[in-house]
Amino acid sequence: MLKLDISKVAPFVSTETINGLATRVAEAQKTLEDGTCPGNDFLGWLHLPSSITPEFLADIKATAQVLRSECDAVVVAGIGGSYLGAKAVIEALSNSFQWLVGGNGPVILFAGNNIGEDYLSELTTYLKGKKFGVINISKSGTTTETALAFRLLKKQCEEQMGKDVARKVIVAITDAKRGAARTCADKEGYKSYVIPDNVGGRFSVLTPVGLLPIAVAGMDIDQLVKGAQDMEQTASAPFAENPAACYAATRYALYEAGKKIEILANYQPKLHFMAEWWKQLFGESEGKDKKGIYPASVDLTTDLHSMGQWIQDGERTIFETVVSVETPEHELLFPSDDENLDGLNFLAGKRVDEVNKMAELGTQLAHVDGGVPNIRIAIDRLDAYHLGQLIYFFERAGGIHCQLLGVNAFNQPGVEAYKKNMFALLGKPGYEAETAAIKQRLG
Repeated sequence: MLKLDISKVAPFVSTETINGLATRVAEAQKTLEDGTCPGNDFLGWLHLPSSITPEFLADIKATAQVLRSECDAVVVAGIGGSYLGAKAVIEALSNSFQWLVGGNGPVILFAGNNIGEDYLSELTTYLKGKKFGVINISKSGTTTETALAFRLLKKQCEEQMGKDVARKVIVAITDAKRGAARTCADKEGYKSYVIPDNVGGRFSVLTPVGLLPIAVAGMDIDQLVKGAQDMEQTASAPFAENPAACYAATRYALYEAGKKIEILANYQPKLHFMAEWWKQLFGESEGKDKKGIYPASVDLTTDLHSMGQWIQDGERTIFETVVSVETPEHELLFPSDDENLDGLNFLAGKRVDEVNKMAELGTQLAHVDGGVPNIRIAIDRLDAYHLGQLIYFFERAGGIHCQLLGVNAFNQPGVEAYKKNMFALLGKPGYEAETAAIKQRLG
């Protein structure tokens, strides 16, 4: 089971202060459970793991098998929570060189998460002559980035393979009844899955939004869900035995003490996109009403040679949370060398991971000495089960922390500001007044 260590926070915020938040945390948990918190129509994630049935997973796996058997590549079209969770899990569980090694089903590609003309041009060029499928993930079907990519991909898929085959390898994950993506799926006869109305994008990894792409990649979604289910139970325990509650309380105590930036660090390169998913989960959930911890991330030891100086000696408004994997999947011993020109023979015979773990501990001690509080989250292995635990742990902790902050964890009003300006600049019908106003502003 996931382990939380907050002992290296004590020099900055006392254990008594953190434990003193237990009552407020319990109240926060109760507002989530009772559905009395702001945004309570988006609490479907709270008990989502325990609601997932074997029959539902079997259906997801059957669809995944169709795509795996029919396609050389599958493009996941989505943005934000509609792709980050799937990409995080797939990257974490894949061979680091899967794109070179091959042999484990179709290549999984992502689109609809940017408006890069070069990216989309290079993607469509790569797909020429290939059998490919598309998983189109959009509740509305009108999100600009995703809709643009899907229009291109749908057209190419139909032209290369014919409409009958395209109908078989395009899957829609969208609203149950409304929106352009639902209308398109029904009209074309695509296999489709529903994004639950009460689950927001950044909490949707354990819905078809995440589960289908992860299954297409060949990952064990049964174990992913089992890990989340077990953590759902643990996250309902009393404060002292509840790592999600303790993490939320520790973050809040540090925030109140002036630590406004949290750096999520990992010593396992495969966790890079897990940090990207985490940044959206926390940033979009708690960045409201001029409140919230700014979520940042680093890949260590790599970034010790770039960001390490700032973390060690920069402005002391930060704290660090380290996600550590106790046991790697492979074993590699450090070799001896007769000439020993690099002076590293003292490491001969040691596992590379032992060197990595000492780098982790040494860095943690150095950062604490430099004035950076440190939290450590440890999982036993980097596998589907433990990633499921980690996903739900962060979701639950984020929900609690937002209640402590007094913000609505489940909306994102700030995201709409750029869209309004973009549509006005592009002259979208219905935005005539905004277009005139923005042209006047720009001179």
